[in-house]
Amino acid sequence: MIEALACGTPVIAWRNGSVPEIIEEGNTGFIADNIDDAVRAVGNTAQLSRAACRTSFEDRFDAARMASNYETVYHRLLRGAYPQFGVAESAALHEAAPAV
Repeated sequence: MIEALACGTPVIAWRNGSVPEIIEEGNTGFIADNIDDAVRAVGNTAQLSRAACRTSFEDRFDAARMASNYETVYHRLLRGAYPQFGVAESAALHEAAPAV
């Protein structure tokens, strides 16, 4: 999906996994719950902007954005912001991490 958006190609996908998080319904593609939805979506793809698909990719998934997002999560882990992951040594790791 992300590769298609990078190329400016609208996506039609089944509502599974990360699809609802990736596809902006009616902007970068369509999410189908059944075959009738998918068939309808094919007929509606001409109304979607390829430029909007590419822009969505650049805003959300380019390498710099992804690296920045990962760095943010890692620093949150080090500060103990996600206790459900059980990072017991987060305080010691945080002291060794560079300031953000």
